[in-house]
Order: sequence, then C-alpha cells, then structure tokens
Amino acid sequence: MKYIFTLFLCALFALPTFGQETSAETETTTYYFIRHAEKDRSDKTNRDPHLTEAGKKRAEDWSKILSHIKFDIVYSTNYNRTKETAQPTADKNNLEITLYDPRNIDGKAFMSDTKGKTVLVVGHSNTTPMFVNGVLGAQKYPQMDDNNNGSLYIVTVAGDTKVDQLLEIN
Repeated sequence: MKYIFTLFLCALFALPTFGQETSAETETTTYYFIRHAEKDRSDKTNRDPHLTEAGKKRAEDWSKILSHIKFDIVYSTNYNRTKETAQPTADKNNLEITLYDPRNIDGKAFMSDTKGKTVLVVGHSNTTPMFVNGVLGAQKYPQMDDNNNGSLYIVTVAGDTKVDQLLEIN
C-alpha cells in the first residue's frame, strides 16, 4: 500500500509537465511550496521557535515525499522552523538553504533568477499562499489555516503557461 501511495504521488508530481511542449526557447520551471512543519507553541512570546518532535518527523517526511525530485535551489525564510523544515530536503540534494524575506520579495526578479530550475520554497501560513499567488499572477489561494502543515503547492511555468495544483499530505 505504501508503494502504491508513493507511485500515486510520483504521478501527481509529474502531471504539470505532461502535455506541455517545450522548445529550446522555453524553459520549464517548477516550484514546490510548503509551509514549515509543526512548531513549538509552548512559549507564546517566542517569535522564533524550533520544530517539535512531530515537526522534525514531518520535515523528514517531506524529504522522503520529495526524494524523487532533483532540486536546484531550496529557499527558506530566516526562522528556525522554516530552516529546520527545509534542511532535510536541502541535505538530500547537497544544497545550502537560500534565505529570502517574504516581505521584500521581488516576484519578477525571483522568477527570472529561478527560470528553468526546480525550486523548493518553505514559508509560513500567510506567506506561502501569497508567494504562490505572486508566481501565478492571480489571487487564487487564501491564507492557510494556522494548523495546516501538510499542504504542497506545485506551480509549473513554461513560457506563458502556468499550471498549478494543491495537494494535502497529512
């Protein structure tokens, strides 16, 4: 059953690239957006908590779920919880985490810098859908529920064509 689920996920990840013709002039860029895993909520005054044990397990699970994808870049905001969520996937791809500030992101520059690449972006419940919407150029996704740590947004860009999907992995 576990292998069938993995095969199903692999097929879903591949869907955005099927049916798109690419030429030497059109590079395909694929973005995977996730929110950080479960954070420690024991100290309400701590603005930079670490992951809980469940969060550490989810971060490892993300790296397993995304293990068949060869990432070129892994982005994270500069918070313990996002960096700790991104680290297992960055490690599997032999990459350093690239930090970004979601309040000061230049969408056009970001898309230009990542053109033709496969990118993981780890953010927050409010910044992740906002970032996805920015890449899509449309207000499609609302802010995530604060307890949602299992959404995976996939956006594939080829030329002027953008294909997106949202998977719930819990």
